Amino acid sequence: MKKAIIAASLMLSVSAHAAIAATEIDWWHAMGGELGTKLEEIVAGYNAAQGDYVVKPVYKGSYAETMTSAIAAFRAGEQPAIVQVFEVGTGTMMAAKGAIYPVYQLMADTGADFDPNAFLPAVVGYYTDTEGHMLSMPFNSSTPIFYYNKNVFKAAGLDPEVAPKTWEEVEAFSNTIMETGAAKCGFTTGWISWVQLENFSAWHNQPIGTLENGFGGLDTELTVNGPAQVKHWENLKKWQDSGVFQYGGPGGGADAPPKFYAQECAMYMNSSASRAGVVANAKDFEVGYGMLPYYSDIEGAPQNSIIGGATLWVLQGHSDEDYKAVADFFSYLSSPEVQADWHQFSGYLPITQAAYELGQSQGYYEANPGSDVAIKQITLNAPTPNSKGLRFGNYVQIRDVIDEEFQNLLNGSKTAQGALDALVARGNDLIRDFQAANQ
Repeated sequence: MKKAIIAASLMLSVSAHAAIAATEIDWWHAMGGELGTKLEEIVAGYNAAQGDYVVKPVYKGSYAETMTSAIAAFRAGEQPAIVQVFEVGTGTMMAAKGAIYPVYQLMADTGADFDPNAFLPAVVGYYTDTEGHMLSMPFNSSTPIFYYNKNVFKAAGLDPEVAPKTWEEVEAFSNTIMETGAAKCGFTTGWISWVQLENFSAWHNQPIGTLENGFGGLDTELTVNGPAQVKHWENLKKWQDSGVFQYGGPGGGADAPPKFYAQECAMYMNSSASRAGVVANAKDFEVGYGMLPYYSDIEGAPQNSIIGGATLWVLQGHSDEDYKAVADFFSYLSSPEVQADWHQFSGYLPITQAAYELGQSQGYYEANPGSDVAIKQITLNAPTPNSKGLRFGNYVQIRDVIDEEFQNLLNGSKTAQGALDALVARGNDLIRDFQAANQ
């Protein structure tokens, strides 16, 4: 009995020593609800798979709250090793001189097995500099896709297996749907800023701003008041007035999903990460999937869409051992098995080609129609300087300006050209403010 007690004590001592010896790092994130639960499951899997490092996930609220908390913590010398930041915060993070440990440098310094060419170009391109160096680690990347109601299409006499490919077809299909009484409106959309301006521009290979959409420096300027964008916003106004289009509201467009779920609008554009929610809420109809529509008379379209979501930044101020832990965790996080599982659960894109191919070999895409539309769309063509993403300072505030000017268009107080001109002027003022504060 005494020997058993001594043996048990020794085991506890060894276990306690191992726990103390393990290097702990904090990961501040913005994933709540089911996504947060899944994130914690991924971290638990990593912690259980090895004994050298322990990653501690900490939920910090919204994307904006998480980034603000991390910046404040850095100033106080209490920063986490890893922080999740949404894609429009990229410019802000890059400008935080001395605060960021670029991922490409981290992986090289720690000798980690790391190949940036393994990542999907349209995903990793958003988070690289003009020399092709990866600055942060993609994690939850999405892109907008096209959802439609197959039952409504069939009731309107349209082929339920064929999504409209062009904006001309979206208009024609919408008119047919409304004329036959199959639905009250043709389409709605989430995220006017992300879907109907940023992705619209990239999908049509149109510049969003100068200097490769801001990738080339802080003295960039917005250029989204060109002929293609003006044409599209003019049409959105016309379609809103005729009932073909119904506005879903500012920001993410909270009113848009219910319009689609209630079968009021037959078509809907929003994030690929919305797919699980769309399927869950489409209780009385079958959902179809397609790529974003394009104008057939705009040369260079369709090109490739750009991403939303967030990425993981590494902050300075930690020990070499901490950074070995971060590099090891990032290698685990980007492994095909972990990425395929995360992608299939969440609807976010797999960040590597290997993760996509694993899903193919598992038969996931065949069993889940539409689940690979986002991947095909974002990899349709190699990204150009116009379609690899955007990087502007104060872009969170600029998105608010986009919503305000779009509402000015819809209420008739401005033309499409006037609204987009005002958007560019106001947005450039915000970019200049950011430049002045960070040069």
